[in-house]
Amino acid sequence: MSALKFPDGFLFGVATSSYQIEGAWKEDSKGESIWDRLTHDRPEVIKDKSTGDVACNSYRLYEEDVRMLKDLGVHFYRFSISWPRILPTGHDNVVNQAGIDYYNNLINELIANGIQPVVTMYHWDLPQPLQDLGGWTNPVLANYFEDYARVLYANFGDRVKWWNTINEPKSIAIGYSVPFGFAPHILTPGHGQYLVIHTILLSHARAYRLYEREFKATQGGKVSIAASCQWIEPTTDSEEEEEAAERARQMHVGWVLHPIFSATGDYPPVMKEWLGKKCKEEGYSRSRLPSFTKEEIELVRGTWDYLGINHYTTIFTYQSDKGEFIFTDMGVARIRHDKYAMAASGWLQVVPWGFRKLLNWIAKEYNNPPVLITENGFSDHGEIDDTNRVDYYIKYLCELLKAVKEDGCNVFGYTVWSLMDNFEWGAGYTERFGLFHVDFNDPDRKRTAKKSAEFFSKLIKSDAIPVEYLAVETSH
Repeated sequence: MSALKFPDGFLFGVATSSYQIEGAWKEDSKGESIWDRLTHDRPEVIKDKSTGDVACNSYRLYEEDVRMLKDLGVHFYRFSISWPRILPTGHDNVVNQAGIDYYNNLINELIANGIQPVVTMYHWDLPQPLQDLGGWTNPVLANYFEDYARVLYANFGDRVKWWNTINEPKSIAIGYSVPFGFAPHILTPGHGQYLVIHTILLSHARAYRLYEREFKATQGGKVSIAASCQWIEPTTDSEEEEEAAERARQMHVGWVLHPIFSATGDYPPVMKEWLGKKCKEEGYSRSRLPSFTKEEIELVRGTWDYLGINHYTTIFTYQSDKGEFIFTDMGVARIRHDKYAMAASGWLQVVPWGFRKLLNWIAKEYNNPPVLITENGFSDHGEIDDTNRVDYYIKYLCELLKAVKEDGCNVFGYTVWSLMDNFEWGAGYTERFGLFHVDFNDPDRKRTAKKSAEFFSKLIKSDAIPVEYLAVETSH
């Protein structure tokens, strides 16, 4: 069954993020984050009115987390650092030593157990004092993010060799544009999301150039961004619908990746043209999409050592001027395809072949960069016998293998979201993505391995999809 075997040296890991698992929200001088503020002041925007105040209690239980990682046999652990735990005010004039100690202990424990740390600098928990200055809509945040990155490189870069600057820029933008229960929940649709991505791209670039300039020669690590990349598929194969879907791909995936990974830099030409025309029709004097200067285009272009991709599902579209949420400006609307199974999350349909299509599109669009799948996963309601999650992984991993072996896509690693059940943002604890079940009613936050943990462990140990799990349909 060589078709089910992964290439030599292929890396496997799992991921979490600080706000979703750590708890200890105000202990040891940690500052307030935008998620602390939102869940405390606006509990009604979280589905079960819950918070991440304790979450999985990983601030205290990190050694147990590492034991779980060791049992799985993962090559790496992707986790994020809490900006307000390191810099309580968001600024680098006050560095919290307790925060530095916590992450040093975690990193050292991982390395002692043969697990590489893959660190995300920012996974959505912005220090509230920086939000009070406008958050990601304020371009000055690029300066503050560079300062924060310097503190991380200086304290952890001797051991951390894989960095993601910012996780899912488009998801951050949702917190400024649509009522999805995402912090900071400041709704400025049509404007906020474009300002946010613009600042994020410049922040990422500043952090990358800083590493290149001051740290790479001595630390020898790699820096990238982790982008949310769902495949966009037209509902019919007409030329007009394919053209509309391709525009949506450029405005969805290319919005973040084109300025960094394309040969020319800047936003995708079709995005600039489409939005410029739309804004003119709406009576604006200028486009709602901000412009980069020539210097900024060069600053951002090429700021990558690999590409981090978070992929979960495929979005089916048709031409329409009534698109909602992120599709408002794209000239397409989303439709749910009844033939595909749903996860517990209302946005997550199981469409494995879209994964292969996405990887091929990225390879063609950006000259086949080395790709690390930084997230891929399936939500349910916390079942221990999670056969639907196992089926999802098998189907998506089969498509990944086709993309690598048959199509030549340059994918070198794969990350499951998530190590364990955790606080799932606007859904609270009503949706679960973990390989390990967490009992949130137990003060000790008891963790229990699910069937999917057993599956993933066998896969890692054999470097192949285990044959005994293959009673699933994987074709399109």
